[in-house]
Amino acid sequence: SKLFFLIGEPVSLDWYNPQGERMVPSQRVALHNEGVRSRLTLYNAKIEDAGIYRCQASDAQGHTQEATVVLEIYQKLTFRDVRSPQEFRQGDVAEVVCDVTSSPVPVVSWFYNNMEIIEDTEKFQLLQNNNLQVQRVTKADEGVYRCEARVEARGEIDFRDIILVVNVPPVVSVPQQSFNATADYGESVTFTCRAYGSPEPDVTWHRYDKLITIESERYVMRARGTTLTVRNIQQDDGGSYTCKASNKAGEVEHELFLKVFVQPHITKLRNVTAVEGSAAMISCKAEGEPLPEITWRRASDGRSFSDGDKSPDGRVEVRGRYGESMLTIVVVKLSDWGRFDCEALSRIGGHQKSMFLDIEYAPKFQSNHTIFFSWEGNPVNISCDVMSNPPATMLWRREKLTIPSEGAGNMRVHSAPGRSLLEVTPMSDRDFGRYNCTARNNIGMRFQEFILAQADVPSNPYSVRLSSVVQRMATVTFTKPDSHGGVPISHYLVKYKDISSQNWKDVKSQGTQTIVLLTNLEPNTTYEVRVAAVNGKGQGEFSRTESFQTLPIRESPLPPSVQGQRGVGKAYRLGLVKHDDGGMPILEYIVKYKTDKEEQWMTKLVPGVNDFVLLQPLQWNTQYEVEITARNVKGLSEPTFLKFSMPQKPDITDSLFSGLGLGAVVGLGLAGLLLLLVLVDISCFFLRQCGLLMCITRKLCSKKTATSGKSKELEEGKAAYLQISIRQNNVSLFTESNNVTTLVFMSTTL
Repeated sequence: SKLFFLIGEPVSLDWYNPQGERMVPSQRVALHNEGVRSRLTLYNAKIEDAGIYRCQASDAQGHTQEATVVLEIYQKLTFRDVRSPQEFRQGDVAEVVCDVTSSPVPVVSWFYNNMEIIEDTEKFQLLQNNNLQVQRVTKADEGVYRCEARVEARGEIDFRDIILVVNVPPVVSVPQQSFNATADYGESVTFTCRAYGSPEPDVTWHRYDKLITIESERYVMRARGTTLTVRNIQQDDGGSYTCKASNKAGEVEHELFLKVFVQPHITKLRNVTAVEGSAAMISCKAEGEPLPEITWRRASDGRSFSDGDKSPDGRVEVRGRYGESMLTIVVVKLSDWGRFDCEALSRIGGHQKSMFLDIEYAPKFQSNHTIFFSWEGNPVNISCDVMSNPPATMLWRREKLTIPSEGAGNMRVHSAPGRSLLEVTPMSDRDFGRYNCTARNNIGMRFQEFILAQADVPSNPYSVRLSSVVQRMATVTFTKPDSHGGVPISHYLVKYKDISSQNWKDVKSQGTQTIVLLTNLEPNTTYEVRVAAVNGKGQGEFSRTESFQTLPIRESPLPPSVQGQRGVGKAYRLGLVKHDDGGMPILEYIVKYKTDKEEQWMTKLVPGVNDFVLLQPLQWNTQYEVEITARNVKGLSEPTFLKFSMPQKPDITDSLFSGLGLGAVVGLGLAGLLLLLVLVDISCFFLRQCGLLMCITRKLCSKKTATSGKSKELEEGKAAYLQISIRQNNVSLFTESNNVTTLVFMSTTL
């Protein structure tokens, strides 16, 4: 504050600050005027308040006078902006701020690691504003720096310790950058992104610039976010994932890639309907990673088609792109009808689907049989068979008039899928003639004309021949007629008679066979024979009459023919074919046979009605000679000779067990084992008086058994044992016929 005393009578007293502004009272400024005296008081003086202040006095006449006062303010050491710690980015030029002021101006010194930084170096520089500059700061430069200020005129000194922190930008380490997985197999993939820096970076994961959070069940983060696991991988999980690491010094990111392989899957394949003669286009679309290749297979012939393939006739062609294949049939034929298989294949799998190509076409008549025969009163079925898609409607016309579906008069219509049957019962000549069958669907219309003609009896057979004429039999053969009269021949009628008789005898053929056997003829007799064909209309004309004469009765029959055939086991079967019996029935066959090493013949008589003889038992691996003679009441035929050989004896075990099932073999084994145990027990009973049988005997006969009785039983037991042994030996010798029943019977007897 300052006081000024003025002479005279002033009207006003004003103060002006160093900036020339008139001062008015405030919290820091107080003005006190007491008459001719004025006092200015400044509270909480600041260094900025220093300067020249003016006091101006004015009287009533407007005269002024002023006086000046110089105000000097001395400031103590003051650290105004000294933050600690002060942080810098590694590699930057760090300016450590130490804002200190005083009046007079202080002297500032810097210390690091208790050593004063005296002069500028490559690392440190002392700036004019008292700050310390550190070049290309690193983590090694971290520590405590002391800023010391002194006012030597007053001996005043003070300091501040400043912590220098160096922040290192993040660095990311990725052990594996790309991953492969297959979708829809429940697979998982774990990305690892290790981050280094100071302070320790925060790691976050992003996909398509969107932060991945652990709220989704399909993502798992561990190790402070440095690993990200994608679970249950699907097709849309493929692509890039970004790992971001950030701290105060900066941010860095790294991209990782997930390649998702997807099994081929056919997404588009539909049944196609095409019209015959038009074009058909069949599309098969498939997805997958990698994109699958598509092939076609035609089920009707198994032919396969790939992209760019073309059928030999040029009608079928395949073109594909971007997972879609188009099979084109230029001119569709009915043979194209059926299933087509589309298969999508990639290196990780395949998928197949089938479609059906349905072909619509106008009606097609299935039969060229357009002429039918009948006669008055005989119903006939005229069948109109049609193939069509979609099914055709069918109707009948007669002389441009439509026959109603329920029929009319002597006509009936029977309908079935693909068939219309017109039943006509001709009543007069006007019912014979032309009938029209018309079939129609939405593709087109077709018609077929049928003719109902009057049937006639067959023409005559010809080329009648007689063969195998013997005493009482003859065979008639002939050629069927050139015309059957319009309706099928049912049979042939053969008429024959003795030329001395007027009565014809009839023989019908078996069906339509053109050979008939005449029997019960008289020997040495001339006969006439003729043949006629019979159909539904009636009997046709007879053939030309032919004559033949049966043979006279001879003294003996002709020798039979013999056919040898291997029998079962040690048997051999001889088939007998009878020829001319000489006019009298064969009474018996005399069969004589022997081995090639023997002189003595064995004889066997076989009734004449038999057609075979069975020779048994014979010897294995032996050659036989056979002589067969036929006999009737007139005598013996010449003998027929035959030789045959019997094979080697088969292995008895293989022969037996090859015919048995597994159960029978096991049963025989168990029976043999049980028999062996019984024999051993019996032997022990009689020879050493021990075993199960001995125990039973002792319990049953305990007190009644005497020494003499025991000796008797012992002798009887030995005899029984010998008999059993003999029978056992018989069992071990199987019969030559290898009969399983015989074996079982003998075992049961034991």
